[in-house]
Amino acid sequence: MMPERKADTLLHQMPVGRAHRRIAALCFSAWIFDFYDLILYSFLLVPVARELHLTPAQSSLALGTSFLMTAAGGVLFGFVGDRYGRRPTIAATVAIYGVGTLMCAASRSLPELIVWRSITGLGIGGGWAPGQSLIAETAPPERRASFAAFVQTGSPLGVLLAAAVSAYVEPSVGWRWTFALSAMPAVVVMFAVLRWLPESDVWMRSGSGQHFGRDDLGALRPYRQMIALVFLVTLLDSQAYWFTYSWMPGYLQLTRGLTQLAAGRRMIGMQIGAVAGYALFGMLADRYGRRPVFCVFGMIMAVGLLPATILWDQAIRVPGMVQGAMMAVGFGTGIWSGVAPMISELMPTRVRNTALGMILNVTRGFQFFTPIFITAMSAHVGFAPTLALGGVFAAAGAIMIWTLPETRGRIITALDEV
Repeated sequence: MMPERKADTLLHQMPVGRAHRRIAALCFSAWIFDFYDLILYSFLLVPVARELHLTPAQSSLALGTSFLMTAAGGVLFGFVGDRYGRRPTIAATVAIYGVGTLMCAASRSLPELIVWRSITGLGIGGGWAPGQSLIAETAPPERRASFAAFVQTGSPLGVLLAAAVSAYVEPSVGWRWTFALSAMPAVVVMFAVLRWLPESDVWMRSGSGQHFGRDDLGALRPYRQMIALVFLVTLLDSQAYWFTYSWMPGYLQLTRGLTQLAAGRRMIGMQIGAVAGYALFGMLADRYGRRPVFCVFGMIMAVGLLPATILWDQAIRVPGMVQGAMMAVGFGTGIWSGVAPMISELMPTRVRNTALGMILNVTRGFQFFTPIFITAMSAHVGFAPTLALGGVFAAAGAIMIWTLPETRGRIITALDEV
């Protein structure tokens, strides 16, 4: 029987119970559709471009703009989450990305598409940090990475869902109805969050509603070198991820001659590997530490990209080689299960949401240039060598993780008392 919770006991000090599971389930629900809506355009890029008569450069501009706006959303809602709380911020961002996705269905030109993808990106960028802040502040320390990994598994499942929808739904209903139908889950998630998601008790006790100001900046000054290192590691892994994912569906169709259905099936296989990687990362990181697991997963991603890109012609002769390599790439992306616990354990409560939002989404904002760069570079050397650069970034991130301290088991309020 669960022991009675005392009035002064915080959730992260309690054994895992119903409240922890409810928080994890609702944050997971918000994140899976958040990431699904972000990646969906990558899978619909070819039919959208065909109907709107977009060049590859114009498609990349629309794709990159949504990434850029996630940075704006991360910064804006990072402050909002620390000022007004995790729960209302999650609900607001879900509503915003739902509206943006719905309106993408009505796009008749490149400017309209960019506007609606920008609104989608704004909501998506703001949604990750409050959910992961809430998880970090309520999960017991010995289970924090596992809970964060469960929520982060929404990323590969969101991509898996997008791959399945593009392969099996879009050919039947068209890309416009695909966007419209994809907005519907956001309505359900928003009302569920408002109805059942509790607020972070750590945030409330720390002085809820305080503005991020000079005192906070002064408190962060001793950590500036570490923050810079976290930013660099996250940027390298963001580059690795989006070099792989932003043009991979288009690459499989345009360069390798796969049909939309066949490309979707390959991406589904990659995401099956990713689901396993995201889920296992948390358990392994709680047992063996953040850094060694992060390093191993990054190297798996780097090696797996080679048969799927520059070694395609050789790998395709071996049955199952390309599919297995793509699953390994997906498995390696499980490193993203470790980003939120790592940042959360290095930041005090008053600025945790701000730091999470800024670090993740500013680094993702840099990805505005990635699809544009991929398009330009592939015109000279081809898509395969260009996408293979993702492996270089993954390996670099795996090495750089050793510049950060190990934080396994750290009490989430440890820095609040410094």
